[in-house]
Amino acid sequence: MPTRNATAVWKGGFRSGTGSFKTESGAVSGDYSAGSRFESAGGSNPEELLAAALAACYSMALSLGLEKAGSPPESLETHAACTIEKVGDAFSITNMKLRVSARVPGVDGDAFQQIAAATKDGCPVSKAISGNVKIELDATLL
Repeated sequence: MPTRNATAVWKGGFRSGTGSFKTESGAVSGDYSAGSRFESAGGSNPEELLAAALAACYSMALSLGLEKAGSPPESLETHAACTIEKVGDAFSITNMKLRVSARVPGVDGDAFQQIAAATKDGCPVSKAISGNVKIELDATLL
């Protein structure tokens, strides 16, 4: 299996510094700062990237789970919200909330919920953060 790479560059001190990141493929890149991470300044941040990674991974894994159950999805839309909070003297990512809306012809609602829940626990990004970050799921069959 492949190893994926990304690069980040940070210039300056914590509060006044700025950073940029890019993925090996060049498909994802952006600028970030303390302001974009802990306030409402423009730019990206690591939590946004982690949310995107979980949303993308979860969608693919759910598609696979549904397909294996004989009901391939017509469409899946997954929103992930990543929360960072001050815990003690440091900041921690404390919660990821997944909200998925799915169009899956012919799937039973209970079966969909079971597959969605199993996927929450089994997708690779979920497994990477499991035990450290609470992951919540709201799955809706349209």
